[in-house]
Amino acid sequence: MTCTEKQLQVLLKFSKVLTQEAAAAKAGVSLRTARKYLKAGGRMTDRPEWKWRQTHVDVFAEVWPEMEAMLRTDPGIQAQTLMQWLIEEKSGYSTKQLRTLQRRIRQWRALNGPDKEVMFKQQLVPGKQSQSDWTNCDKLKVTIDGRAYPHLLFHFMLPYSRWETAYLSASESFENLISGYMRAVAELGAVAETHRTDNLSAAVNNHGNQHTFNERWAAFLSHYGVKPSRNNPGESHENGSVEKSHDLLKSALNQALMLRRSRDFPSVAEYEKFIRKVLDQRNKLRRERLAEEIFVLQDLPARAWNSPVELRTTVTPWSTVTIDKAVYSVPARLIGMRLRALSYPETIRLFLGPTLVLEMPRQESGNKRINYRHIIGWLVRKPGAFAGYLYREELFPSLVFRRAYDALKKWRPERADREYLAILQEAAMNSEMDVEAALELLLEQNELPQFAVLKELVQKKQPETPTIHIAVPDLSSYDELLSYLHKAPKETPS
Repeated sequence: MTCTEKQLQVLLKFSKVLTQEAAAAKAGVSLRTARKYLKAGGRMTDRPEWKWRQTHVDVFAEVWPEMEAMLRTDPGIQAQTLMQWLIEEKSGYSTKQLRTLQRRIRQWRALNGPDKEVMFKQQLVPGKQSQSDWTNCDKLKVTIDGRAYPHLLFHFMLPYSRWETAYLSASESFENLISGYMRAVAELGAVAETHRTDNLSAAVNNHGNQHTFNERWAAFLSHYGVKPSRNNPGESHENGSVEKSHDLLKSALNQALMLRRSRDFPSVAEYEKFIRKVLDQRNKLRRERLAEEIFVLQDLPARAWNSPVELRTTVTPWSTVTIDKAVYSVPARLIGMRLRALSYPETIRLFLGPTLVLEMPRQESGNKRINYRHIIGWLVRKPGAFAGYLYREELFPSLVFRRAYDALKKWRPERADREYLAILQEAAMNSEMDVEAALELLLEQNELPQFAVLKELVQKKQPETPTIHIAVPDLSSYDELLSYLHKAPKETPS
């Protein structure tokens, strides 16, 4: 007779305090069986040893030595490649046997293949490190006002508490790196001892085998009292906390977009609000660990970091300046003037001597920012220049203006440029919003958006200044009140 694991445990338990007969009765086994197991020291000696045996015919038995030689020569060769080789070179094989071959190769690699890379789980210390990286969000298929919106997210997080934040970013540039870090630590209200990035060129100078931190990046972090850190080239898993968070954040955004039932947003600002809402929901679950970490994080410095690059630039005859390989338009009155430019991470400021003459959003290298208000006065005088103007596409403030110009070009090609420039001047001189609304109304009614018709519509929309009549107050009531106060008896102090 044999006994179960449970019966054996009961037998061993009671054999220490009862007789063998009583212990056997408690366990529900015979005295003979109890004595056998107790004599063997409590081991289940009669359990047969499990042995593996082949239960089906090995279809790869004949060709396995040849395939094993291939695997030893090139350990990275895939099962699907070997399966294709078998189908082409040997008879009697098909893709239906691929799963069997995959299991066979997986087992061979576990027993005979090269060692796999070992990952070393790190002990996370509160306040020790923050991490950041960019992640591409094109797969979310977000659109802004119906147009595709390819974009990156600058993603910042604390590995210990998993607290995270993210911001839309145009590129993986140094300016966007410091801008993202500044916004993140300002939102957090503190900084970690070290900050780790990928081995990106914005933070690291990569010259052959030499990888040193960019001087500006090191100087920027030293302002916060933070030490820069990076993973080794090609080893993104060393920045693993934020890398894993990329996938989790994008998955959360994707799920929220599904619930929203639309991936289109009226503006970038609305999309940013959506991202912020998802981040807030995720961070609510991390408050307890964040509270633990916040006490050991370092305080922010007393003043904000600012490191503008000072440049000198001359306004061209085209009323433009070039700063960091980006083109900006300026008022035409500055043509020929030598200006001092301060290039901040998000802003460009232009000075004529000590006077600030223009401030505008900073553009990425190679981009253009042409403000039609700077040049429209001269374009109206020289309408023939519009057709071949290098920056003509920048003179359509919105899709409605472009549709209006296309309609003019189709029905009145000889007057299209003059009519459109007159419309653009009206937008510059008055309200671009009113002009756009009038153009949209005309296009919806299938009417030609001529300047004269548009001007009349815009004037009708402007509210009339109301006439306000303020009546002259009657002061006689005040006189009566004063006379009453003079006649009233004064109180005698007690």
